[in-house]
Amino acid sequence: MGAGRTEPGTGRGEEPGTEGGPAPAAAPPEPDIRTGAPDAPTGAPDAPTGGPDAPVGGSDASGEVADASAERPDPRTASARTPTPTPARRAATPFRRLAGVWRRPALRWPRRIASALVLVLLLPPLAAGITLRVNYGGDPAAGTYTRHRDALWMGHAWVDGRKKEADVRALAARLRTTGVRDLYVHAGPLEHDGTLPASAYPRARWLIGAIHREMPGVRVQAWLGDELATEGPVGLRLERAATRAAVVRSAGQVLDAGFAGAHFDLEPLHSGDADYLSLLGDLRRVTRAHGALLSVAAHQIDPLPSLHSVWGGVTGHPKWWSQAFFGQVARRVDQIAVMSYDTALPLESLYGGYVAQQTSLALEVTPAKTDLLMGMPFYYEDNMDHHGSAETVAAAVRGARLGLSRTDRTRENFGVAAYVDFAAREKDWTAYERGWVR
Repeated sequence: MGAGRTEPGTGRGEEPGTEGGPAPAAAPPEPDIRTGAPDAPTGAPDAPTGGPDAPVGGSDASGEVADASAERPDPRTASARTPTPTPARRAATPFRRLAGVWRRPALRWPRRIASALVLVLLLPPLAAGITLRVNYGGDPAAGTYTRHRDALWMGHAWVDGRKKEADVRALAARLRTTGVRDLYVHAGPLEHDGTLPASAYPRARWLIGAIHREMPGVRVQAWLGDELATEGPVGLRLERAATRAAVVRSAGQVLDAGFAGAHFDLEPLHSGDADYLSLLGDLRRVTRAHGALLSVAAHQIDPLPSLHSVWGGVTGHPKWWSQAFFGQVARRVDQIAVMSYDTALPLESLYGGYVAQQTSLALEVTPAKTDLLMGMPFYYEDNMDHHGSAETVAAAVRGARLGLSRTDRTRENFGVAAYVDFAAREKDWTAYERGWVR
């Protein structure tokens, strides 16, 4: 990912300036935007002094009759006066030959099969694009604004000693006009064996006390994550019972430190992972015993039925979860935040329509008692996964409102979650407040 944020799959929450990361900067820099007539003949033949069209026996300027044999072109030199074919004509020749071959009657069935394949490949994306654009149309219903259950992902600097009292006061001033109730403060990452060294969050108690003092009612949750070994040899292995037990102990550890909840971001997590569901059941018992929250960052839902299976078979990375698996996860937690960004969509209208679709799909299977939050990108990047001009805060907020309007307009346990504090620009905060906070 870009210099201003970390890859969501690692859950490491490292902003510029952390050990092993990019060099410190006052603010994460925005990346640069990643960035017919035929040719004229190079010369003309000399003007002929005679030729096949000249009258035989014509006179020259002196009036004398010219020798008829002198007017006939010499076959040995005629080719030297023929104009050289232009580059455009030379390039067109092979294509004309191929076109002639392709039109042969013997290739009638191959032509039909090729045309059918083109339609099969192009029609689904075209139809999906039209659907997303239509999803972005219309007006959100009245009253579909913040329920004051929004969240903000925050970097590791808040618990490792880099942030001071002045930073907390500035954060309080920034959040005063928003609907943010939960702060996911990065306190990890977990080790690959599921353990968490206490040295990873030395200033946690100070931060929690300062937040409670400056922002009464705002909850501070420990954001814990790690890369899973689902698509490579290195990472945390949920299939190991000892690893899952260590993750549960790590959750109890941060709750004992005073955090109001444990927020987990484990990626890449494949749809249908039974070990993950088992882990959530064990974590829920610990968080309930502490009177705390269990929260998770969730993958996006299949925009088309079983797309995760097809995509996984082709690429080895099944990006989406099935809607059924999303519902299974949502029933085991107190809060679920959809990472509805990094979609690779090229247009703002398509991205907004996609968020509207994701919102509806998630609402359909999330219990009313579970907080559902739709992620919005508080960062700018321009690469194959994320087009900053398309994935805007304004489009994410409008899409969330449209999905809420069409599916469960009066739902109270709903909000948006901003990723991530250290990459946010003022224009991101402004778009969020204008579109969602009223």
